[in-house]
Amino acid sequence: MRYWQALAGLVLAMVLLLSPLSAYAASSSSISRATSNQLSGKDFSNQSLIGQEYTSLKLENANFSNADLRGGVFNASLLRGANLHGVDFTDGIAYLSDFKGADLSEGVFTNAMMLRSVFDNVDVTGADFSNAVLDRLEVKKLCANATGVNPKTGVPTRESLGCDS
Repeated sequence: MRYWQALAGLVLAMVLLLSPLSAYAASSSSISRATSNQLSGKDFSNQSLIGQEYTSLKLENANFSNADLRGGVFNASLLRGANLHGVDFTDGIAYLSDFKGADLSEGVFTNAMMLRSVFDNVDVTGADFSNAVLDRLEVKKLCANATGVNPKTGVPTRESLGCDS
């Protein structure tokens, strides 16, 4: 009896190890792309854009004001001069993206991963970056002009960035 159990276990192990398993690739169907990768100046304001991905897109001067971008992704995107006033980017990812001159005022960026992104001359008045992960140099830039309290979360901007008093 013990011999048959061991043999059955061995056969089952061989079947599981040698059987091909289904592979699931990441889908790019949710990635927003324009034919020319050009969405500069487009109006996304007040829209529900939960989990949307924007990869290698030109979004200069795009209007995302008051949009719901929770869990969204900006990957290697150009957002110079973009309006993200009042946006909810909770749990979002912004990697290798350029936010130079963007308006992030009153935005919620809690738990966002924003590494290797650039934030030169950005308005963060009243923005909440609680538990967000940003490059140390970029935090210093943001702290230089950080003021206000986020109207939705009640968290002071400087506190959320961990700025020195």
